[in-house]
Amino acid sequence: MPDPIEFFFDFSSPYGYLAANRIERIGQKHDCDVFWKPFLLGAVFKINGQSPLIEQTLKWSYSRYDIERTARRYKVEWALPEFFPVATQAAGRAFYWINEKDPDLAKKFALLVYQKYFIEGLDIRSKNIVAELAAECRLDFDECILSINSNLYKEKLKLVNKEAIKRNVCGSPFIFVGDEPFWGHDRLNMVDEWLQTGGW
Repeated sequence: MPDPIEFFFDFSSPYGYLAANRIERIGQKHDCDVFWKPFLLGAVFKINGQSPLIEQTLKWSYSRYDIERTARRYKVEWALPEFFPVATQAAGRAFYWINEKDPDLAKKFALLVYQKYFIEGLDIRSKNIVAELAAECRLDFDECILSINSNLYKEKLKLVNKEAIKRNVCGSPFIFVGDEPFWGHDRLNMVDEWLQTGGW
């Protein structure tokens, strides 16, 4: 059996969004599991002394162009939200609550959150908006609010942040195939080839 794919991403990451639209197809192609692991990119930025892309003038100018070009290449809808980047604790905690019930449903929820943020510009900082999206996935709105406020899922998200940092996750998306690390949407073709060949 091939090694599973671990997919670390932040809900406010455009490149994470692009990867989220492709990662499952790669897993299906190679008959391997894909474990989705939302984390908080801000925790990594603190360690690296980084600032969000939008605050890096020259890099953001290129990145915005590249994101739009890449979205066209892979036929993924994308629009820069009015509020960008945003804190994603609510979505992350809700994801882990759903993931305990049904990992496949959690992936659908994650894609919905991404789409509503990067297509419609919904402010996913809002607990109510996140719970409404959970309700669209036929989950209970009030239970979702409780999960977002729960110490259990606050700690779960913190533990994934700590895991990401321990494993030198330096951006979003960040993918592991077994112990082999790949950073960035532009490494997905390499992930595909690694799984196809068994590595090099």
